[in-house]
Amino acid sequence: MFNALTRGHAEVASYRQGGLEPNLGVVKVPDPRIDVMAKIYNPKRVVHAEIKYVDIAGSPQALGKGDGFSGPFLNYLGGVDAIIHVVRAFRDASVPHELGSINAGRDISTMNLEMAFSDALILERRIERLGVNMKGANAQERETILDEQAWLRDAKELLEKDVPLRQQSLNVEHRRILNNFPLLSAKPLIILVNVDEDDLPRAAEIESALSAEFKGPYCDVLALCGKVEMDLAQMEPAEAAEFRGELGISEESALDRFIRKSYELLGLISFLTVGPDEVRAWTIPTGTLAPQAASKIHSDIERGFIRAEVVPYDELAKGGMVEAKRRGTVRLEGKGYEVLDGDVVNFLFNV
Repeated sequence: MFNALTRGHAEVASYRQGGLEPNLGVVKVPDPRIDVMAKIYNPKRVVHAEIKYVDIAGSPQALGKGDGFSGPFLNYLGGVDAIIHVVRAFRDASVPHELGSINAGRDISTMNLEMAFSDALILERRIERLGVNMKGANAQERETILDEQAWLRDAKELLEKDVPLRQQSLNVEHRRILNNFPLLSAKPLIILVNVDEDDLPRAAEIESALSAEFKGPYCDVLALCGKVEMDLAQMEPAEAAEFRGELGISEESALDRFIRKSYELLGLISFLTVGPDEVRAWTIPTGTLAPQAASKIHSDIERGFIRAEVVPYDELAKGGMVEAKRRGTVRLEGKGYEVLDGDVVNFLFNV
């Protein structure tokens, strides 16, 4: 699956004993809008947005034992923006399953339980630490500590009832506090089911059945055949498209579909900057205001922000900036403007 998503060549083998040595892959986000703008401006440089994948082999011996995650494994998982749980649904006698049978639903539930257990331990330690801090606190600090302990206990209780943190009703301040800890069930989750090549005609059915059981807020399910998608990722686009047609599977590559789903799940969009020097995509969360979007380029632009010159991509693609201005589709926006997906923006600033 890692090779399918990154067009990489990482070793493919059954579970390997030993240390955690992750595979790392950086992928350019496919965006036809960048290609169109590059044709219009013929820039010196074209820069796509990027996603970094970190492939970590989980320890099947530890799963289901209630020990939680710890050490380097937890550090790797705690540092990512979202988690992909690759779940086995293929049959291969040469790669025995630790539990002796193939059952994707069971394995998903086990991993969810382990993440919840890991988070509950972290919350419990935080509650205990707050209790220690209470001893030297003044009246106002005690009130703040008691409030945090109360909602942390509520969150822990829900975790123990199989409600992950990502699905709990926590306010912005609560989530800001939780961001300081490597809490796994708080992260968006994509369950990536690796099916048999023989099951490709049933992939949508398998995906639908598992989605009905596990899909929820900030959690989605995709079913793909890792071996087939890995092979397709190494082919030229035309050859891959022809092979997809022969197999009767989606024309959309695993990479394209997965990135689209990742952006949706993480609530991400892209705005563009264009010119003769560079055409570039910048990734921001949905709802980002213009000054904060400008900070993606440079903090000085946010600090000295005056206004943003904005034109929707669809308008600019019709004939460039001169034509867009002639039609009156270029707008000047202030600090309160919420940047939209596909906006082409030129920031005006003074430092």
